[in-house]
Amino acid sequence: MPKIKPKHLHLVSLGCAKNTVDSDSMAQLLARAGYRLAENPAQAEILLVNTCGFIGPARQESLQVLNELAAAKKPGQWLIAAGCLSQRYGADLARQVPGLDGVIGTRRWMDIVDLVEHLRARTAPEPLYHLPSEAATVGADERGARRTAVQGGSAYLKIADGCRRPCAFCAIPLIKGTAVSRPVDAIVSEARQLEAEGLHEVILIAQDTTDYGSDLGLKDGLRVLLEQITQAAPRLDWLRVMYAYPGCLSDRLIDLMASRPQILHYLDLPLQHAHPATLRRMRLPANIDHVRETLAKMRASMPDLALRSTFIVGYPGETAAEFEALLSFVEELQFDRVGVFTYSPEADTAAIELGDAVPEELKEERRDRLMQLQQRISLAKNEALVGKTLNVLVEGQGDGLSLGRSYRDAPEIDGLVIIQGAAPVGQIVRVHITGAMVYDVSGKLA
Repeated sequence: MPKIKPKHLHLVSLGCAKNTVDSDSMAQLLARAGYRLAENPAQAEILLVNTCGFIGPARQESLQVLNELAAAKKPGQWLIAAGCLSQRYGADLARQVPGLDGVIGTRRWMDIVDLVEHLRARTAPEPLYHLPSEAATVGADERGARRTAVQGGSAYLKIADGCRRPCAFCAIPLIKGTAVSRPVDAIVSEARQLEAEGLHEVILIAQDTTDYGSDLGLKDGLRVLLEQITQAAPRLDWLRVMYAYPGCLSDRLIDLMASRPQILHYLDLPLQHAHPATLRRMRLPANIDHVRETLAKMRASMPDLALRSTFIVGYPGETAAEFEALLSFVEELQFDRVGVFTYSPEADTAAIELGDAVPEELKEERRDRLMQLQQRISLAKNEALVGKTLNVLVEGQGDGLSLGRSYRDAPEIDGLVIIQGAAPVGQIVRVHITGAMVYDVSGKLA
């Protein structure tokens, strides 16, 4: 049997890239306190799970991982639940996960070392909770942890936490609190560090990147930030922006994206729906014509723009006509990438008052119809790339092939470029596209 190693940590990070950054930040702080990572949970003194609590399936996955670790836990091991599930459900987690030793939420992740040391020193069997309601003083008491997560030649860089949007279906403000932006100087400094380490791609993330700086008194804060990063880190090849909203895409921001070669012509716009009545029930802006105008303006400035969006089907009250309007909108706008989710009721959100009138079978049917439409669009978009040459960041090799991503592909959620032969992992290469599939393209080194 593997022996437990004192001051060894087994870390499981679940959920989105924003969670990944929090996991890496906690790991940094624990490493400074002398903790080493252990791949095998049986050898780790500390078992830390950074949970996701966004929607039902994510909560179930988090609970499953926690219960599996709890069931295998041995004397001398401590199991800690961190992240969104912990923040939202707090003390109730101990009932759902017998054997849980500690709970820490999203708002004070930087206190992880304090919690771990208290657990190691105490003898009481009851779980120890660290769930103060106040948020972190972003940029001030992050304990010196870099707010990045490096994955191969890329890195996520978190620019803000929380969200102040009133979306009726979303529990994120309940979990994260209101939007709090990190200081410009701190973000720019971390971007320069990533550049110095030879990273090729930096991906800016937040719950709403286009709301960046609103709490700092900045006007058009994302534009200000992008301008400073591109000036301070000129050797960064790719700067990618995720989680933007069309109502905050100013003309000056669009012009900057079009004029700075480092800023990828890629944007993720989680629109959620396209029928004004549905959007009003969602408590989202309902001016679809403004969305059309903004996207037309962006495509005029950046003809090669890759657009990604996400949509919710089966939202309470969604009629057949509202869903057909969504289908027509996706057909009209021709997004490069689309993610589709069926509505999942979330406790304590405004949408709960609407009930859940759309049957699950109908939700799934609508999801399938929208995905089938998008697959046809995606295949046509990929077929149009055949014969062209793209810059590709190589991420892996095997069986005579290499895998990478182009500017059109964000990590984990978009497609891949499959390259014939061996290409240098972690480098950007030129690839001549020779084949197209629904989500991926294939090619050979140019």
